[in-house]
Amino acid sequence: MKELLFSKMLTDKGWSRNVLVEIDSQGMIRRIDADMNGAQAQMIGGVAIPGVPNAHSHAHQRLLAGLAETGAGRDSFLRWRELMYRIVERIDPDRFQAVAALAYMEMLKSGYTSVAEFHYLHHDAGGSPYAEPAEMGLRCIAAAEDAGIALTLLPSLYAYGGFGQAPTGVGQARFVCDSGGYMEIYSALAKAVEERTEVRLGFAPHSLRAVDEPLLYEVLAGVRQADPDAPVHMHVAEQRSEVDECLVWCGASPVQRLLDSVAVDAHWNLVHATHMSDSERSALAATQASVVLCPTTEANLGDGAFPARKWLDLEGRFSIGSDSQITISPTDELRLLEYAQRLASESRNVLADESGGSLGRALLEGALKGGASALGQRCGILEEGARADIVVLDSEHPALIARDGDEVLDSWIFAGGAACVRDVFVGGRQVVSGGRHVNGPEIVARYREAARALLQ
Repeated sequence: MKELLFSKMLTDKGWSRNVLVEIDSQGMIRRIDADMNGAQAQMIGGVAIPGVPNAHSHAHQRLLAGLAETGAGRDSFLRWRELMYRIVERIDPDRFQAVAALAYMEMLKSGYTSVAEFHYLHHDAGGSPYAEPAEMGLRCIAAAEDAGIALTLLPSLYAYGGFGQAPTGVGQARFVCDSGGYMEIYSALAKAVEERTEVRLGFAPHSLRAVDEPLLYEVLAGVRQADPDAPVHMHVAEQRSEVDECLVWCGASPVQRLLDSVAVDAHWNLVHATHMSDSERSALAATQASVVLCPTTEANLGDGAFPARKWLDLEGRFSIGSDSQITISPTDELRLLEYAQRLASESRNVLADESGGSLGRALLEGALKGGASALGQRCGILEEGARADIVVLDSEHPALIARDGDEVLDSWIFAGGAACVRDVFVGGRQVVSGGRHVNGPEIVARYREAARALLQ
């Protein structure tokens, strides 16, 4: 049993002072009490808030951040894709683990405490399974352990290179699985994560371009038999070109095709879903499925802006993700999510609750609740029975001085950013102290070797 005492904390009951948190051996909150002025535990100053779930990550793409900013338009995207495939063809398990550990460390230092890893690098460079078919997925788990972040691993099902069972192309051999190969990987990973509170397994059919309905039905049935509540994540309608190609193929958009083909429910999380009609948006919201928004990646790739106000008006749920790792910070995602709506509507505080109040609080609570659901974990809230994932903001940071309550959240998201994060606990274990990660030098050294080998 561990006890932590926080001077200020945002709990499930709101803002509280002198909060004593009792944490069991599994890292879960056993008890949480406010106004514990006589507690013997050492006081942790600053402002404690729930750690933010990162609902969409491709960790290996951390290597590419900033390397596709030359050229113009389509040429720039093609350069990014060419570089990604070059790295995909060269990265081995050791270097993959090194890169993922760095990305996960940076997530922790910015305020994320858990991550959904959308993982599709399954095989060796020639497309053959490793001796341990789940080798690369197991390296994701090892990287999360190196960094100390909680993980929902989403092994991706990827069989085709485009709509209508188009063949895969150059650079995609490491992704491809049939149903039997996929379930072999899934079963090995399920065995590796059983009885662990900080790691969860889900299912990620990559997209309607990469799977067809018969394959999706078969594998989804196998996953549901193993875990009826497993979260399901799928890329959908990220770019207009995808929508146009789907219309040519079947006469329906990706979202409409998915809703017509699959019993989508609250376990489903559609990544991006940028380009939907009003009727599709309403139909999707009615299923209780969530959307996973990655504003910095969507902006970097020129995908478009998700119409978040319309989605919230339908009581739609959302989470956020760092995706391509072009920047790693929950505040960057939430700030850009709001600012994109302002630019489109020429107004301010677009995503605030209609009842008024703090925009930062509304954005954060939406991402916390939606993120916990997307990861299928007891996180994103500080209450009894949840995991003790806690971020402590530095109340002496210039952006937060003389702020109190929700003002802290507004200033953190819109002015201070990741630099305000001082301490981070995952399952009650401190992994960031004074802005420094406990394993930082070792993780950076391994990443440095990997990056030089893969990029030079």
